[in-house]
Amino acid sequence: MDINKKTVIEKRINRTGENLRKNNMEFYYAPTREDVKDIVKSLLCKGDVITNGGTMTMAECGLKELLESPDYKYLDRSKYAPEEIPELYRKAFSADVYISSSNAITEDGVLYNVDGNSNRIAAIAYGPESVIIIAGYNKIVENLEQAEIRVKAQAAPPNCVRLDCKTYCAETGECISLSKADRQITDGCKGDGRICCNYLISAHQRHKGRIKVIIVGEELGY
Repeated sequence: MDINKKTVIEKRINRTGENLRKNNMEFYYAPTREDVKDIVKSLLCKGDVITNGGTMTMAECGLKELLESPDYKYLDRSKYAPEEIPELYRKAFSADVYISSSNAITEDGVLYNVDGNSNRIAAIAYGPESVIIIAGYNKIVENLEQAEIRVKAQAAPPNCVRLDCKTYCAETGECISLSKADRQITDGCKGDGRICCNYLISAHQRHKGRIKVIIVGEELGY
């Protein structure tokens, strides 16, 4: 990456990180995806029960080998049969560590997430003792309005394609609500395949340090 562009990106990451700290979340900067593994490892304890939400970012950071270490009990969703997945989602609430990405992070230190099944946003909000959020710098946005647009234009369409959801955005590449002059935050398609069903805004946290946010100096995930 061009050094001048990298300098500007790092300033934005650190500004966002300082605001995450003000909101009682821990902040860590990983210059590259290869640096994420060591940071995550430093946040784990031997014997931890660990699980994760659906996240392309975690896969791109190559964390599976670490989590499969005999030092931890990893509840790997890819090892569960479809009929077992609902029970795994419930087990996440009693896990020691929950790993996820975030659909967007505002510059004033707020996490914005949207879900279909809502297992991910439920676990981020409550349950696991520790939540680790890993996000590329491309997830940083100016404010909640831009977070909403980012999800509808950049996150939901490729995720619907990946999950084979029969939605307007999977077919056209963007949410139907973006064409509305009076768009509301929860606007969208009416199909059963919709993944934008429930919304979570994580602002100032009552439980200091429960949420740890790792922002990576690379573009990762959707």
